[in-house]
Amino acid sequence: MTFQTYRDIGFGLTRIDTGMVRDELAACYLMSGVADAEAWHREEALREADHAIIETGTHNTVPAILRLLDQRGIDRSQVRYVIPTHVHLDHAGGVGGLMQALPEATLLVHPRGARHMIDPSRLKAGATEVYGEAAFAEIYGDVLPVDERRVRTMNDGEQVRVGDRQLVFYDTPGHARHHFCVHDPASAGIFTGDTFGLSYPQLTTAKGPFILPTTTPVQFDPPALKSSIERLLSLSPERVYLTHYDRVDNPMPLGEALLRRLADFVELANTVDARCDASCSEPGELEAALQSAMTHYVDQELEDHGLSLSEDRRQALLGMDIRLNCQGLAVWLQSRRS
Repeated sequence: MTFQTYRDIGFGLTRIDTGMVRDELAACYLMSGVADAEAWHREEALREADHAIIETGTHNTVPAILRLLDQRGIDRSQVRYVIPTHVHLDHAGGVGGLMQALPEATLLVHPRGARHMIDPSRLKAGATEVYGEAAFAEIYGDVLPVDERRVRTMNDGEQVRVGDRQLVFYDTPGHARHHFCVHDPASAGIFTGDTFGLSYPQLTTAKGPFILPTTTPVQFDPPALKSSIERLLSLSPERVYLTHYDRVDNPMPLGEALLRRLADFVELANTVDARCDASCSEPGELEAALQSAMTHYVDQELEDHGLSLSEDRRQALLGMDIRLNCQGLAVWLQSRRS
């Protein structure tokens, strides 16, 4: 399939590739406020509705979002809400720039994340420390503040209307304490951020999509993430809208695989930690041991799924995720000792 920056995925929704690092790594979504299924096929109805942007990508993604609005004939004042699922910069780095361009929009954010959107200096400083100034500028561009008068926090179970659609917000910690997911009953779907893991299209086989948990630092909490995944499954969704990546249908069996692999991640981390406790004396050795074990595990899971990737191909598709997952597991292991 030819790569598309914008892809209509049905139900009045458009998937937007954020352009971060590589194609088909991260997505955000344009939602129309039309809840009538028949109207989803009428361009005029979609053009005249209220809209929301769910996830924003990075600051570098903002022009692509605005370009789509212009192409669709959607006035910027029609965008009522900007909704990042959490404040990690691949999901919320573009919030400030987008809010400046959308004069009528309100930012809907998790209560634990609001202060970082109002004053993103800590987010920016942390990312710059990790990546360096040059790489930060290339990947993220910038992180701009949002006027606190335009910020609304969404607690567990709260709802908001986007035109005719009623969205329900669920607190879903585990990946991060500042994470919520957004249930869209009109499409029987959920915008899951990172709670429901990652599933790249390049890894889909005759057995279906391939899904992995994302356990990035610094707030990974296995029991909380397990409960959050189970809560999403209890809503009986017919589809999920993943930030990493795109619409995925029939999520119930994927949820079972996700829970199994989450348990495997925890077992793998505990095994490596026990072995490393006696032999790892230098900084970074635990993380290196985790990466070695995680790479072997992922290779085996991919093979069982009908994929045998070269080292270069696996590194290109999953290398960054494996590294970040292992960093998160290492932080979690170390937090239990303190």
